[in-house]
Amino acid sequence: MAEEASVVEEGLPPSQTPLVSVSFERNVNWKQKYLEAEPKALGITQIGLSLFQIISSVLFMSKGLSVTPTGIPVIILSLLVLIAGSLTVAAQNLHLPTLRACLGMQIVAVPASITNMILALVKMNDIPYSCWQYYYDQNSTSPRESCHNIEGTISHFSSECVVINVALVTISITVAAYCCKVTNCCSPAPKMPVITVQAPPAQL
Repeated sequence: MAEEASVVEEGLPPSQTPLVSVSFERNVNWKQKYLEAEPKALGITQIGLSLFQIISSVLFMSKGLSVTPTGIPVIILSLLVLIAGSLTVAAQNLHLPTLRACLGMQIVAVPASITNMILALVKMNDIPYSCWQYYYDQNSTSPRESCHNIEGTISHFSSECVVINVALVTISITVAAYCCKVTNCCSPAPKMPVITVQAPPAQL
């Protein structure tokens, strides 16, 4: 479709010019569509949940409660999601390059959150052998309650991380869909029909 589809034909004398013409013009408010996604709330949620995962992973690593090496990958992937959340909030200014950067980071955040979800499932069966070994080295014949508590804590925490990453995947897909609409990567820019009514020529 041409930039302007108008019924008015050039070169016609005024007596043959139609009284009504229709043209299609770019919608000047098309970027406002992004604000319908509530990007501030979604971005802050992404940032908060990512920080929670980063801090928790650091604490588990510092206390030696992580047997499988999942802590560092979780921290790196959560940082990517955190950056995506920051761009989601920054894109509220509707600056087109920022919106495109936000779209790119949200696409990256989806597999990052899925990978974190898989790592959380792996960690769910992460048993702190050092705890059991410590008590058996002390000639104890029965498992200690503290080891059971640590196992339960790790299991519940991992389950919580799975739910968190499901939420992060959903948020990333939602924001990416709105960014895609605004940056016109999936469809051409929307146009609005403009109807022009012309006054009839004065009768002499």
